Amino acid sequence: MNITGNTVFIPGATSGIGLAIAVALQAKGNAVIVGGRRTELLERIAAEHPGIHTVRIDTTDAGSIRAASAQVIAAHPELNVVVAMAGIMRVEDWTTPSGFLETAEATVTTNLLGPIRLIAAFVEHLQTRQDAAIVTVSSGLAFAPLAATPSYNATKAAIHQLSESIRLQLADTSVQVIELVPPAVRTGLLPGQEESEVAMPLDDFVSETMTLLETQPDAREILVERVKFLRYGEARGDYDTVVAALNASDPHGKKPAQVS
Repeated sequence: MNITGNTVFIPGATSGIGLAIAVALQAKGNAVIVGGRRTELLERIAAEHPGIHTVRIDTTDAGSIRAASAQVIAAHPELNVVVAMAGIMRVEDWTTPSGFLETAEATVTTNLLGPIRLIAAFVEHLQTRQDAAIVTVSSGLAFAPLAATPSYNATKAAIHQLSESIRLQLADTSVQVIELVPPAVRTGLLPGQEESEVAMPLDDFVSETMTLLETQPDAREILVERVKFLRYGEARGDYDTVVAALNASDPHGKKPAQVS
């Protein structure tokens, strides 16, 4: 993926990693469209970041995705990059259905069905562009489980394999598939994570990510140094040590260490 000269749509980017990457991509000379559910947030982003376009989209709603994708393509026919950023993370207790069933269903809808529906909405258009990319967003927890968040871990592992699979299917097209694999980053994904000393500062994560995108245009995965502890535990042969360290602060995994 070239780091400049693109038209990029990032749904689920009204805060956290998504918004920070949107701003960084605009600064690199890309046209950026940010998507989100809350109109007031979209209006504030447009006011605070002149030149960033916005569109309302609810990535949990198939109809909203269809409508928003049609709007984006009509307004920005040069669109060549889609970043499937939206995601939620919930602490769950799988010892009883009341502790996980509702959040598990919501997590699967947002984190897995959302990206699938987004790709379905844009994949034909992207193949008409000479240099196109689909950017998926998994997690270090796709490769080592945090006990407190089973559904999140599972959906991010699914996104990893989805990325691997559709990359093979799109190999003979103009569409590159890039998997962004964040560690714990200081965002509002979980309560207290924005102040967590063990989570990676957001500015540092975005800066390193942009450098990797610029210096590794053919990369299949974007891996900051701090996520490699999780990503390669099994390959190194110290997977059990990684899982133990990740969940060390609480034997039941309810107050995770969030190792990066």
